[in-house]
Amino acid sequence: MRDPAGHPAALRVAVAEDGALFREGLVLLLEATGHTVVGAVDGGDKLMALLEHTPVDVAVLDIRMPPEPDGGLTTARRLRQRHPHTGLLLLSHYAEAHYLMEILKIGTEAIGYRLKDRISSAVALRDTVTRVSTGEIVIEPVVAGQLVGQPAGRPDELGSLTERETEVLRLMAEGRSNAGIARELFLSAKAVEKNVAAIFAKLNLPTDATSHHRRVLAVLTYLRSRREQ
Repeated sequence: MRDPAGHPAALRVAVAEDGALFREGLVLLLEATGHTVVGAVDGGDKLMALLEHTPVDVAVLDIRMPPEPDGGLTTARRLRQRHPHTGLLLLSHYAEAHYLMEILKIGTEAIGYRLKDRISSAVALRDTVTRVSTGEIVIEPVVAGQLVGQPAGRPDELGSLTERETEVLRLMAEGRSNAGIARELFLSAKAVEKNVAAIFAKLNLPTDATSHHRRVLAVLTYLRSRREQ
């Protein structure tokens, strides 16, 4: 989402974080990048109440906050059901692959998982929030990298992909949408769709799964194949 000059457009953002200092820091960083923070609360129930009467583009949630140890995940699930078009950015102090897997169950569009110390600059936070608002999934590279510790697939699992298809899959693993991939590689939307379809077919991903589910499976295949990185 950008303004006519090409700069990221101002977004309406809500923050839920039970640590007062970090919550205030997020508000300052978001406002410094031109976004409007419509509310900053210390728990999931308060965020749900806030969004019932105050629409936002993106909600930023701490994973470990009330109403339970992992209240951010619970709240994110509730928000996706009640407000399916609201972007969700979940934050954590710790790189936990199981959090990522739970987040992927919530959805693979307009959602992100970042470590708190990786979005402590205005530029990083602005980029992440903007990408989530445009429908992308933003995966923390450190967290995604943990998935390569899972049992690896066959060494030749990606060997059938062309160089272009591998490029497309790499960008998918970075959380780029088809539109984002098209911009990055200077391709048409139709060309990206064709490459994505070829990736699904060559990786033998289940045809009865949704496109989003197959996209996640393709990304996990890519990450496992890069376990040495």
